[in-house]
Amino acid sequence: MSMDMTALLRTALTDRLGCRYPIVQTAMGWVADARLVIATTRAGGFGFLAGATIAADQLEAEIRKVIDATGGSNFGLNFHMFQDNAAQCVDLAIQYRLKAVSYGRGPDKKTIARFKAAGVLCIPTVGAVKHALKAVELGADMITIQGGEGGGHTGGVPSSILLPQVLDAVKVPVIAAGGYSTGRGLAGALAAGAAGIAMGTRFMMTTDSPTPPTTLARYVKVDDPQQIRVTLAVDGMRHRMIDNPFIRRLEAASPVGRLWIALRSAWLWKQQTGMSLGHMVDVLRRAIREDAGAVSQAVMSANQPVLLQRSMVEGFPDEGILPSGQVAAAIGELKSARQVIEEVATEAEACLAALYGRLDGGDRDRDSIPRQTRSSLETAT
Repeated sequence: MSMDMTALLRTALTDRLGCRYPIVQTAMGWVADARLVIATTRAGGFGFLAGATIAADQLEAEIRKVIDATGGSNFGLNFHMFQDNAAQCVDLAIQYRLKAVSYGRGPDKKTIARFKAAGVLCIPTVGAVKHALKAVELGADMITIQGGEGGGHTGGVPSSILLPQVLDAVKVPVIAAGGYSTGRGLAGALAAGAAGIAMGTRFMMTTDSPTPPTTLARYVKVDDPQQIRVTLAVDGMRHRMIDNPFIRRLEAASPVGRLWIALRSAWLWKQQTGMSLGHMVDVLRRAIREDAGAVSQAVMSANQPVLLQRSMVEGFPDEGILPSGQVAAAIGELKSARQVIEEVATEAEACLAALYGRLDGGDRDRDSIPRQTRSSLETAT
């Protein structure tokens, strides 16, 4: 049997998204800008712009920047329906015939139908089987599953459990995310039946990332996965991030104390939050009279973009939040997006070639490999 190495990495993802490798760069807020998407695209991966954190008056320019630099619209745009300019994101994705859109809290069937009519693929991210089923029912073309190892808002099911569950539940191609940064991980995901992997933290920790050096240094320094933990203190939802003094203060504070920290943060950066001293006092008074815990959670949720900016844009890692997948603890140096993609692809090909090579070990070894896995390997040749 002959084997084409590049064929081992050809999947439904590469065929449908038109990229060389089944490697997706996710849309991290304040990180996935035009520069990172351009670097990803040129290196053979598929990148998503973080439309949720790009100013409305700059979004079209960022899209055009990627198109001009790469010679096409073979990239994606991420957005959330609850953001103020969601309609603009939908219109621009269709206007420029972007290859795909990604989202968490998804658009309705009517909006998805508009994407489909324009040839824009819909690739939502989910953290549970029930959400995957709902997304497919609404018209998703592919599904990205994010295991609990992933950064930012994340579910509680590990990738190793969630991936096979979703593969069994849906018929569309599935992309695995949460805990991936190596070629071994890509090979494992492909062998399990995924169409590729999506990585966020690994791309954020590159020389093509806009993240300030002071903040990147904190990510590189972390070498214990337990220091990249889940907290509910920010907005009441599961949020995985690197442990830092700000989070510890939030968790140790009483409901009123947590509210005070949130209001103080908003006051410090009041130009962005619109916080006035009078409003600050009114919120504090109302919270003490009603439910300080609920009010502080609402204020923290609204204040979250500012907290992200403080660390991810302004470069003060101890004064904001540091969303991160646990995989950051396994990354000890910054490389270019091209280096990351090529090294992951090369290692994955070697792993899959070794697995495929076992088919040449005689009928006995061949029969020991499950039929579905054997079939998928053989169709790659």
